[in-house]
Amino acid sequence: QPQLVDSGGGLVRPGGSLRLSCTASGFTLHYFAIVWFRQAPGKEREQVSCIGSPENDIKHADAVKGRFTVSKDREKTTAWLQMDNLKPEDTALYSCAAHRYYCTEFPNIPDNQFNYWGQGTQVTVSS
Repeated sequence: QPQLVDSGGGLVRPGGSLRLSCTASGFTLHYFAIVWFRQAPGKEREQVSCIGSPENDIKHADAVKGRFTVSKDREKTTAWLQMDNLKPEDTALYSCAAHRYYCTEFPNIPDNQFNYWGQGTQVTVSS
């Protein structure tokens, strides 16, 4: 059964870095955009970053521009979210989801347009 598995979260000090991965099984990411979400306690889930197909279609939320980057591997089985200069306000449960092709509607892509979802990985930024 096709699925996404995200991983790579952890505890990091402010200013540190983490790289999250989102790995597809049972399908490839050739025709999918990967959107990274996060949800902090007491807050609504937000779309953070998107990498489309083709991969030059990239968008980030204002809160993470210049600090987060997204990429896909050559085999198109894994997408990455590189998070640098992390801040305490980046603390959240991060998850990925696959959406056909483009980041056009980011950061407001409707939930019903996503085909596959990861289970989430916790990122905690604290000294």
